[in-house]
Amino acid sequence: MIKVGIVGGTGYTGVELLRLLALHPEVELTAITSRGEAGQAVSALYPNLRGYVDIAFSEPSTAVLSTCDVVFFATPNGIAMKQVPELLAAGVRVIDLAADFRIKDPVEWAKWYGMEHSCPHLLTEAVYGLPEVNREAIKGARLVANPGCYPTSVQLGFLPLINAGVIATDALVADVKSGASGAGRKAEIGTLMAEAGESFKAYGVAGHRHLPEIKQGLALAHGAPVGLTFVPHLLPMIRGIHSTLYARLIKPVDDLQALFEAAYADEPFVDVMPAGSLPETRSVRGANTCRLAVYQPQGGDTVVILSVIDNLVKGAAGQAVQNMNLMFGFDERMGLAHIGLLP
Repeated sequence: MIKVGIVGGTGYTGVELLRLLALHPEVELTAITSRGEAGQAVSALYPNLRGYVDIAFSEPSTAVLSTCDVVFFATPNGIAMKQVPELLAAGVRVIDLAADFRIKDPVEWAKWYGMEHSCPHLLTEAVYGLPEVNREAIKGARLVANPGCYPTSVQLGFLPLINAGVIATDALVADVKSGASGAGRKAEIGTLMAEAGESFKAYGVAGHRHLPEIKQGLALAHGAPVGLTFVPHLLPMIRGIHSTLYARLIKPVDDLQALFEAAYADEPFVDVMPAGSLPETRSVRGANTCRLAVYQPQGGDTVVILSVIDNLVKGAAGQAVQNMNLMFGFDERMGLAHIGLLP
């Protein structure tokens, strides 16, 4: 058994972590922190956890968290970096679900997140937690930067083609849509039901914080910078991301379907669907699964990839648990054998 702490247990990713970890056979939930809810029973705020999580929220004290084997940060950007150095020095391993350690260049990070990085020396050590790319490095990591939800969906869609060297990488297009939970558990007019319901809109067209993270990952695979147009949209639903990705072939490919199936043949949480399939977000709701389909419309030189995930699971908490399993030598699938919720 390992002792687990969660900093920021009141948000959507925090409660999703609790839902997954409460039934994990190798986990003892030791500390769940929230300054605003300290002293209140976790199950009082989230009644779905009654009978599964019987501790109260506590202050995010380093002394308490230092007794844990691993600490998850499910906090706003800029919080984890202030506490991580002390935890690492105490021998605690850390998985950050925010963006504090995803981007390797501190200048680039500051540009997109509007603040100076407080521990830039840890950016080179942090392992980017996309298991399908960095599995072996994650196993030995002290600090894992859990990927963003959009970057997970987009990278898993493009990577087989980039790794095969068959597409032009100067004009990639990612047309992506997310449910409202992607904005987090906070009161904002734009995500109120009366504002977002019965409507559909783009946002962040001029530049979204996930853009440099996606470009960084794709550039590492390609070995050179890539060109990417990334346009996110808000859907009037709670969970789910649907990414429609476009790329131009520069080399003939006999069988795109076979290329994708071979790329993910051994991946427990990537499902390449049969040719002609149209993956739906509802098929992965509550599951740590990315479902993909690939098309070459009219046999032309454009490839279209469809990628769906649950933004709170494979896009956040589920992937974080997957990383924890790798870090501690557990079966990668442990605690994550959830089937998508239908209807």
